[in-house]
Amino acid sequence: MTFEVLSLFPDAFSGFLNTSIIARAIEKKLLQVQLTDYRRFSLNKHHKVDDYPYGGFPGMVIQAQPIYSALTEILEEGNAPVVYFTPQGRPLTHKILESYTFYKRIILLCGHYKEIDQRVRDLCVSDEISLGDYVLSGGEIPAIAFIDGVSRLLPGVLSDLESANSDSFCDKGLGFPCYTRPEIFLGLSVPEVLLSGNHKEVMNWALEQGKHLTETRRPDLKN
Repeated sequence: MTFEVLSLFPDAFSGFLNTSIIARAIEKKLLQVQLTDYRRFSLNKHHKVDDYPYGGFPGMVIQAQPIYSALTEILEEGNAPVVYFTPQGRPLTHKILESYTFYKRIILLCGHYKEIDQRVRDLCVSDEISLGDYVLSGGEIPAIAFIDGVSRLLPGVLSDLESANSDSFCDKGLGFPCYTRPEIFLGLSVPEVLLSGNHKEVMNWALEQGKHLTETRRPDLKN
């Protein structure tokens, strides 16, 4: 899978792309991440991409032209969904991440400042996604979360895909508590059922724990 990322700050991705699971997936050629600074597409001699909003509102808005020109060049290589990250988008969920695993190529558009010109959204964007009910300075952090969330669901990216399939939200609920060695830590013991070797009882325990956490912490997931 290839992620084409349009951002004013491509350096924001360097640590993420060179670390852990994503770095190994790129090394194994399971993933490609192409970074494009759309500032270089600006027709302004100083490569300025933002301007004051019409209507006299506070803040700055990214102009449509640089983004549109960058997308036009990238889309010459073939059609792909264009995902824009904005608080106005639909909340990102596990189901959405799963739906994007079927694409060979995805374009991720990162805004900055107050917003991007609505016209480029109307003309080019196929999906708008929000990371949550809060505002960030730009789309880079949501894009990193999106790349990570989609990538770990792809075959070969995780050494144990079954582990991902038992994570929170995979069955519309939260996951269960996890333990590892030592058996006793600061006087706290691992639940006896996990030491029993009885696979059926262990699975029942995990299901009940996940159900309890969902009911007490995220009852909205039951709907």
